[in-house]
Order: sequence, then C-alpha cells, then structure tokens
Amino acid sequence: MYPIRLTSLFALALAFIAPTTLPAAPAPATHATHAMLQNQLEALARRAQPGVLGIVVLDPQSGERWQVNAGRAYPMMSVFKAPVAAAVFARIDSGALSMEQTVTLTRADIVAGSAVPSIGAHFRGERMNFTVRQLLAAAVSDSDNTAVDALLKLVPPQDVTAFLRAHGIAGMRVDMGEAGVDGVSEQLAPRQQPPANETAQAEASRLQRGYRAYLADPRNRSTPGAAADFLRQLQHGTLLSPSSTRVLLALLQAQTQPNRMRQGLPHGVRLADKCGTSYTLDGLTAAYNDIGILTWPDGRSVIVAAFLTASTASKAEREALFANLARTVAATWHP
Repeated sequence: MYPIRLTSLFALALAFIAPTTLPAAPAPATHATHAMLQNQLEALARRAQPGVLGIVVLDPQSGERWQVNAGRAYPMMSVFKAPVAAAVFARIDSGALSMEQTVTLTRADIVAGSAVPSIGAHFRGERMNFTVRQLLAAAVSDSDNTAVDALLKLVPPQDVTAFLRAHGIAGMRVDMGEAGVDGVSEQLAPRQQPPANETAQAEASRLQRGYRAYLADPRNRSTPGAAADFLRQLQHGTLLSPSSTRVLLALLQAQTQPNRMRQGLPHGVRLADKCGTSYTLDGLTAAYNDIGILTWPDGRSVIVAAFLTASTASKAEREALFANLARTVAATWHP
C-alpha cells in the first residue's frame, strides 16, 4: 500500500481534543458593525458580477447569520468531499465500517484532476489496496478525486444525501462522484473515451456543451446556508461521535491547497475548510468555492460558506474576492 500523506492526522486531531461545546463569549460586534458586515458582503457580491457569489456568515453560538445571494443552490465541486467523509465517519461510528478496512482500486478507477494527486500520481501496477483511513485523508486534506470516488463505493451518493437529510440539512445533495461530474462536463458516458478522430473544433464544441450542461445540472449542489449548517452541526458534535468529529475537523484544517480564505486571515486564526474548484473554459469558471470554520486562539469562532459560479473573473481576482471575504469577516468578529 502506498503511504498517502497521513503525517498529521492524529497530531492535528489533538488540536480538537477540547469538548465540542462552544465556549461562552460576548457578541462579536455591535448592531452597527453587523449592519456594516452585511453591506460589505453585498459589495463583494457586486464585485463578483457577472458571476454570482453566494455567501452565508453564521455565528455558531447564536445562530445569527448574514447572507447574500443565498437563495439558490450552487455547484459544489470538491466541497462535496466534506459531507461524503462525514457519512463515512458515521458508518465507522456505527461499526459498519472501520478505518483499517481496505478498498481495492484498479488503474481504471483513477480519476484525474486532484488538487494534490496523492493516489493517481503514485499508483503502481494494475491494482492497489488502500485503507479507509488513507482514503479519508486523501479525499479531504488532499482533495484527491480517486479517493472520494473510492469512498462512494462504501457509502453511495444517495446514502450521503440521506445522512444529510436525517440531520435536517435539506439544501445540500450528493448524487455522483468525480467521475460522474467529469462525464457531464465532458459529455462522455462512463469510461467512454473521446472519438479517436475528433477534430479540435468538435472537441471544443463538445466541451462547451458539457460546460453548459454542468452549469444547468441540479446534482451535487448546495445552498450556502446548508453548507454553513453542515459545518455548524459538525462543530457542535451533532453529526458524529466526538472522536470522529475531531478527526474530520483535523482533516479539514490540514487542507491548505487551494489557499483561498486563508490568504485573508490574521495570524493565529485556525481554519478548517473545504474548497471546490472547476476548470475554466473560454474565460468562464463554473465553480470556485470555500466553506470553513474560523477559530481564534480565545475560542471564538465563525462559519463562512462562499460559492462563486459562472464567473468571468481571472484567478487572481477570484482569489482576492475570497481573501477579502475572510479579511472582512475577521475584522468584524475579532477587531
């Protein structure tokens, strides 16, 4: 078995050994400052146009939230790996799965496009075995596409959605894995290869059709509010056992690429987050997302879920949007 990066799995979990109940803390800001935060979120959304930027900022203690463009469901891309991992951990908590259980992958199971390809880049031979522990670390911390599709063999997409519904999270749905998303955007059936004689013009036309189809597809979507509710329940310990909660939060904290909201955070603020990114076609980016829990050294925390879709902004402009969002929230929460 290839030793996927797990170095800090349990070391990181130690950062979350404290009880999942939230510490008592005063309101983070005055009513006037809260109104200013709402205005700033709306300004960021205007700046993102003609793309649509949906944001929810949630106070996990009071339940108060600030939101903009939050009434629609956005394509998640790799954000969906967080609820998939939670559903797998729930099966581990119930005894139906174990962290050391192995999954056999063949070369045909390799899915391209990972942020940090910890499986595909090191796959040897025609088949390899990986433990659930390795797959969880690769899927969440490295955003490995092959790993999450392997986990979906153990907990199918419909079971992930059922898990979310059982916890009252209605605006988030998981319907397919990364290979399914690729099939929609590339307009190919499962395991189908592009025609051998396809011209560059035909390929461009096929990919344009696929991009439009992906933007219109209702599957693997979430509202910003549902993503924030998912993180709030995870933080409160109502989704999983205390041990599974700590490990999943540690895996989320270990995700450092892409570096999105992290770019705008003050020193010492801890972020447990999951990003999601589509590729860009003809200057259009279908999905550019980040959802996370920001925690200060004094224990105060805030949840932010941000989804950007149909954006014509450059990568630098998109990164600046998310960095400014984090900077704005941090200045409000802990001036």
